[in-house]
Amino acid sequence: MEKMKYEKAVSKLEEIVSAMESGKMNLDELTTKLQEAKKLIAFCKERLEKTDEEIKKILNEESTKD
Repeated sequence: MEKMKYEKAVSKLEEIVSAMESGKMNLDELTTKLQEAKKLIAFCKERLEKTDEEIKKILNEESTKD
């Protein structure tokens, strides 16, 4: 999952939510999709945190140049 792009992970999450909302999943599918969603959420959270750190670092570097 490390090579996955953030946008693709969000898209997959949206697909899972849509499928869940349709009510057409059986219990086994639901369990599998929930596990996948959990991994995707963790991936997205990590990517957002890393991006936030990188942005703060860049902004701090820029502010020390002034």
